Amino acid sequence: MAAVENQTRDANVLRHRPLSYAFLRPEAGNGPVLWDDVLSRELSTLRSVIRDELRALWAEPRVPDPPVRVWRDWALVAAGLAGTVLEAVLRDDVVWRPVSVLATVGLCVTTLWRRTHPLAMVALAFGSAILLTLADLGTGHQKPVGLYTGGIVLVLVYALTRWGSGRDIVLGSVVILATFALSVVVDDLPPGDQVGGLLFLIFPGVIGASVRFWTTSRTRELERMRSQERVQLARELHDTVAHHVSAIVIRAQAGRVVAGSDPATAVHALEGIEEEGARTLEAMRSMVVSLRDGKARAELAPQAGVADLERLARTSAGGPRIDLRRDGALDDLPPAVDAAVYRVVQESVTNALRHAAGATEVVVRVTAEPERVRVTVRDDGAVTGRSHREGYGLTGLRERATLLGGVLDAGPRPDGGWLVEAELPRGRVSGHGHSGSSR
Repeated sequence: MAAVENQTRDANVLRHRPLSYAFLRPEAGNGPVLWDDVLSRELSTLRSVIRDELRALWAEPRVPDPPVRVWRDWALVAAGLAGTVLEAVLRDDVVWRPVSVLATVGLCVTTLWRRTHPLAMVALAFGSAILLTLADLGTGHQKPVGLYTGGIVLVLVYALTRWGSGRDIVLGSVVILATFALSVVVDDLPPGDQVGGLLFLIFPGVIGASVRFWTTSRTRELERMRSQERVQLARELHDTVAHHVSAIVIRAQAGRVVAGSDPATAVHALEGIEEEGARTLEAMRSMVVSLRDGKARAELAPQAGVADLERLARTSAGGPRIDLRRDGALDDLPPAVDAAVYRVVQESVTNALRHAAGATEVVVRVTAEPERVRVTVRDDGAVTGRSHREGYGLTGLRERATLLGGVLDAGPRPDGGWLVEAELPRGRVSGHGHSGSSR
């Protein structure tokens, strides 16, 4: 009977409630749940997500160190001024010709500061457009004031999302949309033209945001590769120091045992301790700027060096022939330099095997000089698949060379193929930092 009464009561509710209440969802142990409640919760969650995203956008910092001006900026201004002159001379339907020309020249000039002051330039350009629209409305001109070259403001829309902070993007977008809304009201455009005009206006901003995201992602990946290279250097430093410290402890124990009966042997042990200590300090000084990630997993295999290059050259069966030659005294290199030489050759040979289309030979030269070690790796393949921008592996090697006080360069050869050159100090080196640039 109770079940029948409940069904009758629910039926009466459905007759006297709006249609939305008819969608009921049973929930175990709690009776029916109205979809209106579910929709309300979902909307509340959506509002919370949007609010958090807007806060994150508002707090987004500006792109650091944007280039002030490059040759492309002057070329853009020159093209804009040339277009302005041509329109002023050739067009007969220009409204308020002096005002239109001056306004367009001002728009061209604002592009010179679009990276360093994106919000100010957008406000200046689109604010001027609002004033011209209002002036045009007051005078009752049949055609709008301005020139077609004024479309150069789309460059400012791109720069706003590419270089501006989150606050700049929000405020600048408000100014841009306000200008567009005013033009729609004044010009009385049909819906199709309104949608097309809006898409045309925001498209440069979408491109700017995409380029910014891609550049930021690449910068973070490069930093990750640099961090990994520093981690590897720290591991090598740990292995080197552990080896020398173990030798120091053994010699100290031996010297203590024979100190009373054989002072000469004890003195010899002290000399060995001094030598091992000096080597340890030398290895530590060569990596003073290396960092270590505590979460990194320790490598148990011994680090490879110059002595392992012959084995590396034999692993390319079926690929281009590897011509390896080592010149000079390479047996007494510091451990960090020894491992760096191997890593440069390994990465360069691997890149040649993967990307050098049609390569028949990879030439590897490792030359020891009194003060430095030179490494050269070149191939005779096509540059297909390899761009002028270095990859993450070469970025890590460049970071390693810089930390050791050396240099590394890589790029296409004038006569074809790819060339990697590295120069590493073989003696005591000091830490060097690295600098980056923003596009």
